[in-house]
Amino acid sequence: MKDELAYIGNKIIKNKNILAENTNTLLSQFLQQTSDLSLPYLKEDMHKWNAKLFFILAESLKDNKDTDEIQQWAEKTAEAFVRNHIPLQSALRSLSIYRNVIWDVFTEELEQKSFAPITMLDVGKIIDPILDEISAYIGHIYEEHNTKIMKLAYNALEELSVPVVPIAKETAIIPLIGEIDTQRSQLILEVALQESANLKIEYLILDISGVPIVDTMVADNLFKVVHALDLIGVKSIVSGIRPEIAQTIISLGIDFSKITTCANLHTALASIGLKRVIE
Repeated sequence: MKDELAYIGNKIIKNKNILAENTNTLLSQFLQQTSDLSLPYLKEDMHKWNAKLFFILAESLKDNKDTDEIQQWAEKTAEAFVRNHIPLQSALRSLSIYRNVIWDVFTEELEQKSFAPITMLDVGKIIDPILDEISAYIGHIYEEHNTKIMKLAYNALEELSVPVVPIAKETAIIPLIGEIDTQRSQLILEVALQESANLKIEYLILDISGVPIVDTMVADNLFKVVHALDLIGVKSIVSGIRPEIAQTIISLGIDFSKITTCANLHTALASIGLKRVIE
């Protein structure tokens, strides 16, 4: 049985360039149909790359499976798919082309050499798990890529959620909208300090009129921001203290006496001498 598998393996190695060319043509057609993209790299790099996979599969039939080579092939292929914006579904389905091309070789050899039917089963037991491994590696690369993209998008969204708006010389406003959790409060602190230094800000107004709830945690975070700004010489004002927020602060026993507060942004601007800006 091993002799038959080794024979098929050697046959694949001998014809790997022809198999690669056939695969290249089918793969190019398939990916252009499913992704509507022109992939010039398939005509050059992928020919050698396809031949390498056939060599790996052939060596596995000869009992020379190289797990590192399989992983390297899968990862680089997945990276090429990702780089060319091939959908994951199309990337995984494309593996069936390799399977079909190589099975054509098996079928031909089985008929010509009158190999026992069990040989085909043994071939499948070797080839199919390798292609499954490759599918798993490709899926992992796509997952890592998507996670990275989502993280970048989330970070960009977070940065947009803490805008620093200069309104006059050495004066700026950070209008806060939405809930403030621990992660966002840390971002507020970092942005406030960094931009205050970059813009040489003397007055920074933290407008919380768009914050629906001010509880103990939010208040504590505001205290930290105000204290940190004070340490670098920036005078801060918290504006947007609506009546319901004031009631909540009182009911929770939160002490805002050490923080300069204003009912609205107009009042905050007027308190630092910027009346003409709002009149």
